[in-house]
Amino acid sequence: MDDQGCPRCKTTKYRNPSLKLMVNVCGHTLCESCVELLFLKGSGSCPECNVALRRSNFRVQLFEDSNVDKEVQIRKRILKDFNKKEDDFNTLDEYNDYLEMIEEIVFNLCNNIDIINTNKRIEQFKKDNRDLILKNKTKLSKDELELEELIEIEKEQSEQRKKELAMIEAENRKQKAKNKEDLIDSLMASYEDASAIVDKFAQRAEQQQLPLPKPLAPPAPKQTHFSTGIKFQYQQHGFLPLPKIEEGPTYVYEPQIFPKEGPATPTLSDIDSKGYIRHIRVETLSERAGGFRTNISCLRAIQDALVGLYHGC
Repeated sequence: MDDQGCPRCKTTKYRNPSLKLMVNVCGHTLCESCVELLFLKGSGSCPECNVALRRSNFRVQLFEDSNVDKEVQIRKRILKDFNKKEDDFNTLDEYNDYLEMIEEIVFNLCNNIDIINTNKRIEQFKKDNRDLILKNKTKLSKDELELEELIEIEKEQSEQRKKELAMIEAENRKQKAKNKEDLIDSLMASYEDASAIVDKFAQRAEQQQLPLPKPLAPPAPKQTHFSTGIKFQYQQHGFLPLPKIEEGPTYVYEPQIFPKEGPATPTLSDIDSKGYIRHIRVETLSERAGGFRTNISCLRAIQDALVGLYHGC
């Protein structure tokens, strides 16, 4: 943002943080002072591209790239007339072709490609679809009026609640000041324990305090719909309720269980009974006296060979 500046007077936002840049349909920026000087009579030409411009069409630049402002303005102007909906077409392919045509027109106008023929296409479309354009504009205006009405209702309820809160707070402040004076008078005139008097006045003040009003109930549900045909009912929070699915299969999640501990470790009884030492000689008396047992050695060898398969070996 610090690099942004007016191409005419060379003032940048770094040197003048309060610099206000303006942009017109051509997409080139000028600061507010240069706009006032160059377009003093209401019209003039752009210093960059010499396109004829009017003072009333300049607007504050919202994006860092002025071409984005230009595209936003062009889209607003085009979509005001190219306002067909998907229901106005017989097939989805026709609707996609229509959207592709809009993008092509916007691209041409943003990049100054074949401006004359593009404007002719726009005028021809407006001429061929005049009735449908007016119909969609009327439908859109009805939806906007309904939404504005809902917003006004919420504003009125919010203002009413603010007034009630302000009145209650004022009454509580008056009561608090009165209780404070009564407490001082009681402490000065009474011979009772001061802490007991303070506790008694605190309990009385808590009982006399006015409660805050509850949130206002929403107005009666008003059935309306958007231009797409989707119906909704007014809600206090302003969001549309999620549709409830009354019928249909219910999905129950069942987590998958993956075995990760391997098979059970064979025991000494398994070594003897399942034939692990069938082809191994039996230990001699001298070997057994020294602590050597064939089944224990076999179990140790199995565990060493397959240590990666057994858990806790």
